[in-house]
Amino acid sequence: MENSKSNKSPEEEEVEYQSGFGNHLASEAIPGALPKGQNSPLICPFGLYAEQISGTSFTSPRNLNLRSWLYRIKPSVTHEPFKRREASHEKLVSEFNNQSKASSTPTQLRWNPPHIPDEPTDFIDGLYTVCGAGSSFLRHGFAIHMYTANKSMTNCAFCNADGDFLIVPQQGRLWITTECGRLQVSPGEIAVLPQGFRFAVNLPDGPSRGYVAEVFGTHFQLPDLGPIGANGLAAPRDFLVPTAWFEESSYPGFTIVQKFGGELFTARQDFSPFNVVAWHGNYAPYKYDLSKFCPYNTVLIDHSDPSINTVLTAPTEKPGVALLDFVIFPPRWLVAEHTFRPPYYHRNCMSEFMGLIHGGYEAKADGFLPGGASLHNCMTPHGPDTKTYEATIARGDEAGPHKITDTMAFMFESCLIPRVCSWALESPLMDRDYYHCWIGLRSHFTGEGTDMKSLSIQNAHDTESGGESMVVNI
Repeated sequence: MENSKSNKSPEEEEVEYQSGFGNHLASEAIPGALPKGQNSPLICPFGLYAEQISGTSFTSPRNLNLRSWLYRIKPSVTHEPFKRREASHEKLVSEFNNQSKASSTPTQLRWNPPHIPDEPTDFIDGLYTVCGAGSSFLRHGFAIHMYTANKSMTNCAFCNADGDFLIVPQQGRLWITTECGRLQVSPGEIAVLPQGFRFAVNLPDGPSRGYVAEVFGTHFQLPDLGPIGANGLAAPRDFLVPTAWFEESSYPGFTIVQKFGGELFTARQDFSPFNVVAWHGNYAPYKYDLSKFCPYNTVLIDHSDPSINTVLTAPTEKPGVALLDFVIFPPRWLVAEHTFRPPYYHRNCMSEFMGLIHGGYEAKADGFLPGGASLHNCMTPHGPDTKTYEATIARGDEAGPHKITDTMAFMFESCLIPRVCSWALESPLMDRDYYHCWIGLRSHFTGEGTDMKSLSIQNAHDTESGGESMVVNI
């Protein structure tokens, strides 16, 4: 697919995409810019430089190997040495250990939506870590961030050397320029920016906020469908990849801001990093519209496990165990008979971080607001609040089919136990009364007034012969 160079901003023109998750794609902004028959000829077409970006080791199995070839006006190595950023960013973390600025807690946590800052703040300065586990240096773990911004990035680009970003806008569209081309991402869509790609975020709507999941040492994949079959959930063709777009103007003092081990470093150069005239490969940024998700649900009894709504998964080496799953709770029909239809009460060996893009969430009648978040850590009890439980029981067993509408909640779920950053624990946005939503749950036990004594009866003969005790409820 070809895409002609244009001086228009993404706000002024329709951006074209290629489609397909994990596909080997090719794009050129000028016809003939891609070399024929080889990756790195002695002289590339139009005098371009050939540069490979590898998302996996050279010898990774072919079905997991990720790499792309970029053909650019100047190579990305053309910059001054990196230096620690002078305006240090104190709220980004990628090492979650005893020495980090984070601690563990089993308490159920919930935060109200963050405020848009009054001072001019771009995506980089508005990004802050909420929680995470593991280590970017050890290439295993994850971090969950949030961002609030009101200003586009100017004369700079961001590069994350630590891991992949999965961005979930909640308020305000994002125009994301990458080395492979441009992405227009609206609330209700997501964008994945793989490790190592340079990008800039513009805010056409001004004030913006959202969520970011970051994974270390692995990449997001589509989940296996198992007995669902060949179709359903997120369809590969609905994932959109940018087409080549470039700019060649001089940019004296252009700054590359690189996140490395959770710290920010800067390097100056005199050109834009978005000077890739053509590229091919299977390692590239992409976006996905969550409204295209095909949800599955129970059609007779009981409530399905939330894993049935997994959009993307970052796997571990243990089959079926995710470093991080991205799960959504989209509009859908509820039709189960004789069933408590909201999410069940639960203690989970996985840890669950939830966010809300718009609307309400079916398990929380009050308090969980769009732009807010909650964290239910490993084996911490959670479930529907009092109002939701009582309203569900009051509807009785004759409740007919019901469609959940005007909602989009999501969950980042991990097998690792996250530590929570100190600023998140101390934040005025923390809902200190969150636990009250369950305190009102009263006993509905119907055995009152009957003789329910539990008698432990031990047969003397069994005792003498090493037999077991028996508990009899009368």
